[in-house]
Amino acid sequence: MNPSLKPVLRSALFPVAALLAVGLSVVMSHPQAQEVRVVPEPALDMPADTAPQVAILAGGCFWGVQGVFQHTAGVTNAVSGYAGGDMRTARYDLVSNGSTAHAEAVQVTFDPRVISYGRLLQIFFSVVHDPTQLDRQGPDLGPQYRSAIFPANEEQARIAKAYIDQLDGARAYPAPIVTRIESGQGFFAAEAYHQDFMARNPRHGYIVAHDVPKVDALKRLFPALYRDTPVLVSTAAAN
Repeated sequence: MNPSLKPVLRSALFPVAALLAVGLSVVMSHPQAQEVRVVPEPALDMPADTAPQVAILAGGCFWGVQGVFQHTAGVTNAVSGYAGGDMRTARYDLVSNGSTAHAEAVQVTFDPRVISYGRLLQIFFSVVHDPTQLDRQGPDLGPQYRSAIFPANEEQARIAKAYIDQLDGARAYPAPIVTRIESGQGFFAAEAYHQDFMARNPRHGYIVAHDVPKVDALKRLFPALYRDTPVLVSTAAAN
């Protein structure tokens, strides 16, 4: 499917201005822009390590999730894909109908000497998405856009659960967190045209309206963890 059609097909709630912008190089604002906030650091985190680690996170459209983590210091690769369902249905044309059990997700490979798993979760909950929205994210509707964490091991699952409990207990948001922790699920990379989408299409209408503000928030709220040049899937694959 032509990725320029993706914003249109996602939701009937997508604003008219964005519909007109599909396939064009435009700059526009969006009245439903996500509110970002710095939430407390996790009280429980993984111990320091030297080996690369992987986190799999879902928070709406994977274009923006990937884009934020590609600009995060310590991330060595961020791949858009699908998690939560079967390998046979890990295709965009199937996942987009919301019936495959998959979520659009991003596999984040990171250097724990630079950034911890807990700090990735702090960015995830602060600027990547709104974890109080159930089976949607902004204009994108359906369980494929759910907020979810796919832990690589029991320790990640324990830290993620503890952090959600911590944030709910601190009333970090005006509503309860609905992020699901889904253990034992595989990850399947998305089609090539979805990879590095934000970096390759910085003036795409959907990107400008929904995802550029997230990267701007990362730079503003986490300056020590922001890097200007994104790490790209295409570059990481070549190394």
